[in-house]
Amino acid sequence: MHIEFRHLRTIKAIHDCGGLARAADQLNITQSALSHQIKGLEDQTGVELFVRRSKPMKLSAAGMRLLRLAEQVLPQLEAAQAEFSSLREGRTGRLHIAIECHACFEWLFPVLEAFRKNWPDVDVDIKPGLAFDALPALQKEEVDLVVSSDPEDMPGITFVELFDYAPVFVASAQHPLAAKPFIEAKDFRGQTLITYPVERSRLDVFSQLLIPAKVEPAAIRQVELTAVILLLVASNRGVSVLPDWVVREVKYSSDYVTRPLTEHGITRRLYAAVRDGDLEKPFMQELIQLAGKEAQKLQAQ
Repeated sequence: MHIEFRHLRTIKAIHDCGGLARAADQLNITQSALSHQIKGLEDQTGVELFVRRSKPMKLSAAGMRLLRLAEQVLPQLEAAQAEFSSLREGRTGRLHIAIECHACFEWLFPVLEAFRKNWPDVDVDIKPGLAFDALPALQKEEVDLVVSSDPEDMPGITFVELFDYAPVFVASAQHPLAAKPFIEAKDFRGQTLITYPVERSRLDVFSQLLIPAKVEPAAIRQVELTAVILLLVASNRGVSVLPDWVVREVKYSSDYVTRPLTEHGITRRLYAAVRDGDLEKPFMQELIQLAGKEAQKLQAQ
């Protein structure tokens, strides 16, 4: 026996409508075609599916069995079709984000709060990219977007520019280096440098300044939270280097000073790495736009 979805729709339509004429209208076929379909289904099953002399038209016991099947299967089919349609139109999907920039958690949360209101059916998750190789995970489709300041030439991956930022020196207002207009690599000699618990290669102060100058601080203290870093700096327990948008409020506090790195400053760029096939998804485009707008707001403060 070969039962198709159209057969189940037919059984349910006749049951709901109580007759062939109204069911045919609902199914948008002729009454003759509907009768032919019923006859073919009954030939397949070898039993009558309707009590024809009843008004309204009623299902037989065998027909009721098919109706129960239709009521189970058709809603699942419709739900799957709706889901596939949403996927095609970009209304739903998965957006798992890996972050290589430790300080970006504070910047990203307001972006995701705005995003979820517009895209409630997108499954959003954040995976700290510091704990694994985020870009290879992106290629393997284990994550869908990587926030990074280090673009690479990777097949099938596009790095979309988000915004530029400046890593800046932060110290207590009582620190001897507070008197300098800018900070050079040599100034870190003898200092306790407070950083996030990240590999040196992923910290701007090392990759852009200290490693090229072959300068080593006296000590390195790793701290998880930005607020704690600032607390230690204010207590003159060390100095730090943070993105300018992270220290936007600090520069107005009498407890701290912020200074550019080198006479002309250092500029870095943050990117969203996305698989080429996902780049045109509407929700992906909106997340990238929201990210840029939030960064502009932070930098304007």
